[in-house]
Amino acid sequence: MTSRTALIVGATGLVGSHCLELLRSETHYRRVVVLTRRTLGVADGKLGEELVDFDRLDEHPDTFRCDDVYCCLGTTRKVAGSNEAFRKVDHDYVVDVARLAKAGGARRFALVSSVGADVRSRNFYLRVKGETERDVEALGFQVLQIFRPSFLVGERHVRRPGEAVAGVVSRGVAGALVGPLRKYRPIEASTVAAAMVRSLVQPGQGEPGHHVHTFDGIQSLVPRDASV
Repeated sequence: MTSRTALIVGATGLVGSHCLELLRSETHYRRVVVLTRRTLGVADGKLGEELVDFDRLDEHPDTFRCDDVYCCLGTTRKVAGSNEAFRKVDHDYVVDVARLAKAGGARRFALVSSVGADVRSRNFYLRVKGETERDVEALGFQVLQIFRPSFLVGERHVRRPGEAVAGVVSRGVAGALVGPLRKYRPIEASTVAAAMVRSLVQPGQGEPGHHVHTFDGIQSLVPRDASV
C-alpha cells in the first residue's frame, strides 16, 4: 500500500487544495504527483509537480503512471467564457486525464462532479457533468468514486462574484432541504476532499465498481470522530 502513487488534477481549486493537503500526509502513498499549468511553490520531497499544457497531455505519457487519480478539475461557464471552453475543461480535459491514467496503470479514480449531473439534462452545465461521468465510467476503472456535491463552502483563492451571497443564502435554507432535497444542501469543500481520499484508501471503502455519492453519502465517509 505504501508504494502507491497518487495523481491529483485541479489541486489549486477549492476541493483540490484540501485534497492535496490530505494526500501529502497520507501514508498510503509514497508519491503524489500534481498535474498543473503553473508551479504551486510547495517544497515537499513526496510531492512531484508536472507542468503541462492540458491541450497536449498526450505528450506526457510517463506522467500518468500512477495507481489512484483524484480529479478535482472544473470551471464555470462564466469563467470559461463560452460553452465550448467550459466543456473543454470539465469534459475533455477530465476524460483525457482519465484515459491516459488508465493506460498508465491507474485502477482507481475519484471524480468531483455535481449534484444533478445527467446526460439528459436540459441544463448545459449538468448535461456536460453527466457526459463526463459517463465517459470516464466507460474507461473501465476497477473503482470509480463519483462525488456530486451541491454548493461548496470554503475559502476560495479567487472569489467569484455573488458566491459570498449565495453561500449565506444556501446555508440559511439548508435546514429546509429534507428528504429527497437533502442532496442539495451546501457542504464544506474540506469534507468532500476528505471523503474522496477515504473512498480510495480506507479498508472496505474502495470496493470494485461505480459508486456515486451525494450529500449524505459524502458525510457518511467522513465521521466527525475519524481522521483520514
